Amino acid sequence: MKHSDITLEDKYNNTSGRIFINGNQALVRLPLIQAQLDKNQGLNTAGYISGYRGSPLGALDSYIWKAKKRLDQHNITFQPGVNEDLAATAIWGTQLLDTIPEPNVDGVFAMWYGKGPGVDRSGDPFKHANYAGTHEHGGVLVVYGDDHPGKSSTISHQSEQALAANLIPSLYPADVSEFIDYGILGWALSRYSGLWVGFKCVNESVEQTATIDINLDNIDIKRPSRDDTPTDSINLKTSGFIPPQTNETNVITHRLPLVHRFIKANNLDQVRVAKNDNASQRSLGIVTAGKAYNDVMSALALLEIDNDLAQTLGLSVFKLGCIWPIEPSKLTDFAQQQPELLVIEEKRAFIEEQIKSILFGKQGATRVIGKQDENGLALVSADVQLEPLTLAFIIAERLRINGQTHPKVDAAIVRLRSKLDPKSCATSLPRTPYFCSGCPHNTSTKVPENSIAMAGIGCHAMAAFYRKDTMIPCHMGGEGMQWVGLAKYTNTNHVFQNLGDGTYYHSGLMAIRGAIAAKVNITYKILYNDAVAMTGGQPVDGPISVAEISQQVTYEGISKCVIVTDSPQAYANNPDIAKNVEIYHRDRLDMVQTMLSKIAGCTVLIYEQTCAAEKRRRRKRGLIADPTKRLYINADVCEGCGDCSVQSTCVSLQPKVTSKGIKRQIDQSSCNKDYSCNKGFCPSFVTVIGGTPKKAAATAISADVFATIPAPTACNIDDNYNVMIAGIGGSGVITVGAILGMAAHIDNKACSIYDMTGLSQKNGAVYSHLKFANSPERLFSPKIDTGSADLILAFDLLATLDPHIIKIINDQHTRLIGNAAIAPPAIFQLNPQAIPTEFKEQQSLAQLLGRDNVDFIDASNIAKKLMGDTIGANLFVVGFALQKGALPLSVASVEHALRLNGVSIDFNLNALNLGRLLCFNPELFSQLLTTDSQQNIATTAFSAIEDGAEHLSHYQSNAYAKQYREFIEQVSQAEKAVAENSDRLTLAVATNLSKLMSYKDEYEVARLHSSATLMQNLHNDFDGDFKVKFSLAPPLFSKKHPDTGLPIKREFGPWILTAFKVLAKFKFLRGSKLDMFSYTNERKMERQLIKDYQADIKHIIENLNHDNLPLAIEIAQLPQMIKGFGHIKENNISATLMAKGKLLHQFTHGPDKSAIKFKEVS
Repeated sequence: MKHSDITLEDKYNNTSGRIFINGNQALVRLPLIQAQLDKNQGLNTAGYISGYRGSPLGALDSYIWKAKKRLDQHNITFQPGVNEDLAATAIWGTQLLDTIPEPNVDGVFAMWYGKGPGVDRSGDPFKHANYAGTHEHGGVLVVYGDDHPGKSSTISHQSEQALAANLIPSLYPADVSEFIDYGILGWALSRYSGLWVGFKCVNESVEQTATIDINLDNIDIKRPSRDDTPTDSINLKTSGFIPPQTNETNVITHRLPLVHRFIKANNLDQVRVAKNDNASQRSLGIVTAGKAYNDVMSALALLEIDNDLAQTLGLSVFKLGCIWPIEPSKLTDFAQQQPELLVIEEKRAFIEEQIKSILFGKQGATRVIGKQDENGLALVSADVQLEPLTLAFIIAERLRINGQTHPKVDAAIVRLRSKLDPKSCATSLPRTPYFCSGCPHNTSTKVPENSIAMAGIGCHAMAAFYRKDTMIPCHMGGEGMQWVGLAKYTNTNHVFQNLGDGTYYHSGLMAIRGAIAAKVNITYKILYNDAVAMTGGQPVDGPISVAEISQQVTYEGISKCVIVTDSPQAYANNPDIAKNVEIYHRDRLDMVQTMLSKIAGCTVLIYEQTCAAEKRRRRKRGLIADPTKRLYINADVCEGCGDCSVQSTCVSLQPKVTSKGIKRQIDQSSCNKDYSCNKGFCPSFVTVIGGTPKKAAATAISADVFATIPAPTACNIDDNYNVMIAGIGGSGVITVGAILGMAAHIDNKACSIYDMTGLSQKNGAVYSHLKFANSPERLFSPKIDTGSADLILAFDLLATLDPHIIKIINDQHTRLIGNAAIAPPAIFQLNPQAIPTEFKEQQSLAQLLGRDNVDFIDASNIAKKLMGDTIGANLFVVGFALQKGALPLSVASVEHALRLNGVSIDFNLNALNLGRLLCFNPELFSQLLTTDSQQNIATTAFSAIEDGAEHLSHYQSNAYAKQYREFIEQVSQAEKAVAENSDRLTLAVATNLSKLMSYKDEYEVARLHSSATLMQNLHNDFDGDFKVKFSLAPPLFSKKHPDTGLPIKREFGPWILTAFKVLAKFKFLRGSKLDMFSYTNERKMERQLIKDYQADIKHIIENLNHDNLPLAIEIAQLPQMIKGFGHIKENNISATLMAKGKLLHQFTHGPDKSAIKFKEVS
């Protein structure tokens, strides 16, 4: 196929050949194919899809909506379920076609979808509907998603047992390549047997993208005779009452045997690694299915066991397509030819128990082992996910026990054991998921001090990750019921229960009814954010509004309902709001919650604020207005106290390294304009009205420059080539993986992509496992196994240093090409010290892989300078890797894939080729860069003194600076007397005395805000004819917050700049009797701090010696703890004074010997 012939629509259009498709898209394609097959048979059928989203099927509804036009053309209806069991009941209704007069179609084929918990809650309708039967031209496919490791769920799931309990057969495709065949066979089996049919999906299959072969003309479904089965016992044809016993008899006696007949006729169970006809050489038969099958095949590849060697060793592999009920005849034939059956399945034993039952009592029965060996010892894991490397050791050992060894296998085992060598990494800052910038849950999930909250299902569950006052969630729809059971047995009188609006509509209202009936003291916080944000921003599945919720809960009989919102004016005169519902601004949330906690019974707080990510999407689409207001932090005024982070915990607040320490800055590219950070008690916030963030102009680069870059030699693929992409959710990691996969497809190579996202897309780590091969037969398990990575594209070093990435490194052949720049992790909002050190992280990776195997590129900064946007960094790294020959792809295919993607084509091609240019000609590339001037941070006493004196001259006067110099000179002389070559104490005192002497009073804030530097910085960062305002809380004029009693900040318009300039000129009054501001407690305290610090330092230098010098330096650095304004500064001063007291006591009297502990010597 030519490049020009390949399109993104091939996955839905092509009926034969190769297509590039993911698991969700394959599930969308299935009903389209079924509709066409029915049409070819002369049947006028319709399709019906319903269910409820959830990982690993969290995005399926989005893919279905995108294909709506195609589905409509084939009379396929998508009706999302309010919840899973109601969706199942609606699916049941589609099979009742012959029970209602005047049907307008010949049948309805239906698809239910849901994750493991949805299967659990739908057991009742599943059983009823399955017993009732299916329509002969309809059929039901139960697509259930199992999150085996629980990576995006509250609990790990394995659902085939639940389906079997309801007598529903289960098909289990191994990967996306089997989705279409198994799906079509599933509907055919459902029609043939009259049963609903399960279709098991796991993360590795649904979230896999791969090149697969398709040929719809060759679909040939065998339908064995059913002449020996009563016709009225199979398909549903009557609306009359059928006695329950008759129903059960129909299923067990008549329908289930048809499943065995169908499975056998259509060859769903197959020997995939050939049987050995020589009975004396047979040693081991492996029975497996689904994901575990691919793990087994990967394990055999690790052991270098191909089909020929398997013949020699007497090894066979039997793959089940239907995992319940297992068709017995083929299995028995296979088992009777093996001395031992090793059952390899993920999670609990299910297949194994069926096999033992089938073979029990058979003459010469084969030994069956699986979860345990013949001695009852644990063998194949029953809990954690299976991995090929682990299975390789198990298989090799079973072969040895059965008398089969081979030098090739022995050598492979030695090599594989080396991959188990423990690797360590030096990072202490994991890239964990966190609320999006401006997320309403940042505020809504907070509770008053000493209160307890119970988490719920949704993004807001992340509150339990970081807040000690929030308990882990229960199942969806049970919110608050734990408290019903617990309330009588604790002296705690009240709890808060978080409940998302989607969960409320799904099933949460019933829980509120339960709490009302139980008469417990509980406040439900219904978090109305107008989107199902956790799975992609889908709408709630039905009509729901704040007003409707207020009416519903009021009529249910709650004690009180209030609405808390960021826009109270929108609800003030709404006639649809229930009576007696009070409306508050979100700034009063703490007070409102305190009030509700004292009211007996069940109360409801509806917290209304649109999901930040959804709001951002709507603004981009022009659906809602985009505010012209932005916030900016004047770094010169900022103290780095972090109160803005305390108030908002917003990830758009990032550290800014300056000569005066680490301050804060707002990442304008990620800011969602929530403005909660401005609640921080700090005068550094500047409001910019009408300005748009300025992007650096992209550097114009002639196409002739790129034309000089020679085509690289792509690396060879001997067996397969494994590439791991590690990055941050929302930064384009998944898109880059898809582009590289499409490039491989264009190059006529096989490729498998497995994306690991889940909650990670919320500022956490995201990974793409890419496997390339010359043919699909060489691709098995989609995950890269231990020690098997060939290349790591480290878009984020913190994500790369995750233990599960470290273990795939092989220091003999893994290469790493990464972005040297590291974005601060979300934990920085809770721990201001959590700032990654780029050098440290690079060193850790260099030590793991070897320095010759790593390339670190300052991709983010280069992308910003040359392309105007850091978003180009990822493709810049890809371009570098491509030119280096580290990817098995051609440049032409990657470029074509970028064009097919259709987004920012020129920008992305430019990023790719700039990365190639850096690799090919770094000297030429360096000429494109300009060096930025950066603030120098004082690292010597001399530079610190000069900086401090200059700063104090501007702050107050030359005389003030002279006092500073004279004091520092005393310190320097004392230090030289005890340590001639040391200036560390002098440096510490110079830095910290300058800090204390230049406390930011009204004169200084006015000087810094009216400086030309601020306006220059604003014009550097913003375009447009903007105006500025300042958020201040002048101590003598500010109102107090009605709940906290703290001063309230308010905005002052541009006129205040004139006032700032005037006020700054009166700095000579500072500290004098005429200084009206000097009489506040804060100013008195600041002046006293200077005196106390100087007195403490004098005491230290008078008693200084070589031994206590380190302690003296530690004491001298204590003012670094003093940050912020007002009550924030007071709290920090209190903590500093406590620390100072302990250290000064230690300096004067020596260490507290009672605190010294000695180890016992045994």
